[in-house]
Amino acid sequence: MKVLVVNCGSSSVKYKLFSYEKEKLELIVSGAVEKIGEEISYFDYDSVKGKVSYKKTINDLNEAFNEILKNICHEKHGVLECLDEVKIVGHRVVHGGEEITNPVIIDNNVIEIIKKYSSMAPLHNPANLTGIIVLRQLIPTALHIAVFDTAFHQTIPEHAYIYAIPYEYYEKYRIRRYGFHGTSHAYVSKKVAELMKKSVEELKIITCHLGAGSSIAAIKNGLCIETSMGLTPLEGLVMGTRSGDIDPSIFYFLCKWEDKSVDEVYNILNEKSGLLGLSGISKDLRLIKEKADQGDYRANLAINVFVHRIKKYIGAYTAIMNGVDVIVFTAGIGEKAHWLREMILEGFDFLGLKIDKIKNLEPEKYEGEISSYDSRVKVFVIPTDEEKVIAETSLSLAMSK
Repeated sequence: MKVLVVNCGSSSVKYKLFSYEKEKLELIVSGAVEKIGEEISYFDYDSVKGKVSYKKTINDLNEAFNEILKNICHEKHGVLECLDEVKIVGHRVVHGGEEITNPVIIDNNVIEIIKKYSSMAPLHNPANLTGIIVLRQLIPTALHIAVFDTAFHQTIPEHAYIYAIPYEYYEKYRIRRYGFHGTSHAYVSKKVAELMKKSVEELKIITCHLGAGSSIAAIKNGLCIETSMGLTPLEGLVMGTRSGDIDPSIFYFLCKWEDKSVDEVYNILNEKSGLLGLSGISKDLRLIKEKADQGDYRANLAINVFVHRIKKYIGAYTAIMNGVDVIVFTAGIGEKAHWLREMILEGFDFLGLKIDKIKNLEPEKYEGEISSYDSRVKVFVIPTDEEKVIAETSLSLAMSK
């Protein structure tokens, strides 16, 4: 049985194809299509039969998926004879609100719910939905399943997810904290328990998913009890282009002083703020770091604001859980920026946390502990694998039917 997993963004697709035989899930293809809709797009394909990379114009997700499926069935480096071999397609979907709290088989009702919450995840849900529509047409014989980022955070207690606005707005519109990156937080929290040879139910874990979009979660006894993103993926940490936490009145004053519409200011906070807005350079932390090392004031400011917000959340979640056993870094920045991890963890010696600077400098693909042997709080770097979680979850649902 073959299981295809797709993670669609507005201008990119990540994909993995798994084979499930003898109760074992094996990765046989992985890859990505980036800069979709731009003059030059980038296609990467890595299978058990060979690797392919090339540049070409790929205008939309429909063209992107045609490239992906063409390579999967290629006579030389392909792994399938025909697409009918794909029995399950697992789709990452960011926002399902309170209406969908578990993986679901996609039908017209699910599609309408994804549409409904698109305004709350404008950078994600529309792209997720487009991927679903396109692949249901391209692989109609497969069972299509949606796995939602918000699902893992449904264990957050009411006092942590309710906002202090008139309660009627929760009753009418379900305005509350939902949280995102759920599959990533779920994967790394279970993985770190495995690496520590402990049960996840006996640990207090803080997971730091740091990438273009960033969030932190507090996981106690195996359950998420707090997370930094809220009603939408805009709340919380400073991100690539998103502001994260701000005084809500800023929205009002920007509309008034800049004579901008609500939609225009919402776009500014989602797509022109964060590291990009602070640095004036890029949303890419690598480019910002280069400028910071050259003495650029705003580049250094962007990094310091980014680090400060993360440290605040780690401290707050330690208090909420009455301690912390392990901190995990994951996603592109969390896995690769050793200098940033060191900055973030500086000043936590009151917890007995000690980082091993040699381990912290290990290659980018390092998975394991970076704290010293005598550190009371352990620190791990674990590459996330959201696609594997989606594959396992989709397979489990399909086999239960």
